Amino acid sequence: VQLQASGGGLVQAGGSLKLSCADSRRTFSNNAVGWFRQAPGKERAFVASISWNGGSTVYEDGVQGRFTISRDNAKNMVYLQMNSLKPEGTAVYYCAAARSSYSGRGLSNYQYWGQGTLVTVSS
Repeated sequence: VQLQASGGGLVQAGGSLKLSCADSRRTFSNNAVGWFRQAPGKERAFVASISWNGGSTVYEDGVQGRFTISRDNAKNMVYLQMNSLKPEGTAVYYCAAARSSYSGRGLSNYQYWGQGTLVTVSS
């Protein structure tokens, strides 16, 4: 598994962005994948996760209803659609894959990490 996150940028509060996570080795179709974010001066935190087949998703309470995680295993891609963005959403966003097919919120559950993509939400 070799991951690369993309799609970050500058957006106004209330706007939307869609992040993408690609597996260049095309091997993560059996792995759970999660999105995490790290704001300046803060620890990396869970945002959302999706099971290997997309049948199970988990969200951090603060993004529930605004963010949607999805995947297309035929394209070896996982997405994070972010709507109604808030300035506190400014962070570097990372995707990560777990060895297991289902995973949750813990950073330690994920063994494979990609480079992050910066999201800046202006007020």
